[in-house]
Amino acid sequence: MPNNQGRRRRFGSVRQLKSGRWQVRYPDPSTGQLRSAEETYAAKRAAEVALTHIEADISRGQWADPEAGKVFFGEYAAAWLKDRKLAARSRERNESVIRLHLLPTFGARPLSSITTAQVRAWRTECLTRTGEPTVVKAYQIMRAILNTAVDDELIRRNPCRVKGADRYDVPERPVLTVAEVYAVADAMAPRYRLLVLLAAFTGLRFGELASLRRRDVDTENGALMVQRSQAEMQTGALFDKAPKSDAGVRPVAFPTELLPDMKGHLDAYAGTGRDGHVFLGPQGGRLRRSNFRDDWIKARKNAGVTADVHFHDLRHTGNTLAASGASLRELMTRMGHSTPRAALIYQHMVNGRDREIADRLGSMIRETRGDVDS
Repeated sequence: MPNNQGRRRRFGSVRQLKSGRWQVRYPDPSTGQLRSAEETYAAKRAAEVALTHIEADISRGQWADPEAGKVFFGEYAAAWLKDRKLAARSRERNESVIRLHLLPTFGARPLSSITTAQVRAWRTECLTRTGEPTVVKAYQIMRAILNTAVDDELIRRNPCRVKGADRYDVPERPVLTVAEVYAVADAMAPRYRLLVLLAAFTGLRFGELASLRRRDVDTENGALMVQRSQAEMQTGALFDKAPKSDAGVRPVAFPTELLPDMKGHLDAYAGTGRDGHVFLGPQGGRLRRSNFRDDWIKARKNAGVTADVHFHDLRHTGNTLAASGASLRELMTRMGHSTPRAALIYQHMVNGRDREIADRLGSMIRETRGDVDS
């Protein structure tokens, strides 16, 4: 019978401690220095099996430093956010989601200790007190943070594996008729009437309308040049930001039926000079979404529109009305959702198909307003 006494292991070692338990020791693949495993074992055989698994993980490149996994989620999330290239408003929004919805549960936990079951329980609890869109956003951010932790080899696997947690079904938003659009516009304070009409018949967002300057308005061809969008920080600070992509910079034709409204508005309410804002607040300052909201709700009720229509639904209304006869590419260009470079967008200038879309909207206006005026 062979004598194994004195034969040395080729990888690591196991030894019995004074407590009687068995300890595993192995060379750290990063430093080559001998290190002890995180746990001890009641039997020598269990320790030898654990050592075999460690050796296999290292040989396959799947070994993760147990100490690295002790990095706390809160400190790692802070570093992750700092390293992201984000617009100011997006950074503020992500920071708020992390602080309010992730740190209370996971901030003090080591990355390696977070399990899928814990993530699932957190999500279920969040849904009892927070709207689903916010919970989805929080889950998406957490998954992105932990994906980076996997890339950094701090954890082996991302525990954010809850099926369907990264999306939600957006409820169908209401669409106003042309008559309802005008009813709400006519119920607004005169300085906001054109704002409602342009939102409905160009599909521009509130921020894009609020950032328009006089030089962006082409009254000869009936078009707006969208080049920026106004954003508002939680502190109340306003700033103009560049579009997320080249597709956001685009000319958008508006119905020529709105030209009298446009010219009258520019004469009575717009800022002075080429850089003057087209839309201003009642005191002559920048137009704010927060200040405008009460005016919108009041006008909507006075117009007899009972549905819970948000101002942003005017964009949905305009895109729905414009969809008749327009191709997908034409609609995407008009909405600012396409991805081609800005040069491609200029191929759809106001003398092209976008003008035809605006003219069809104008026909709807004439038909509706003709009925109203008769």
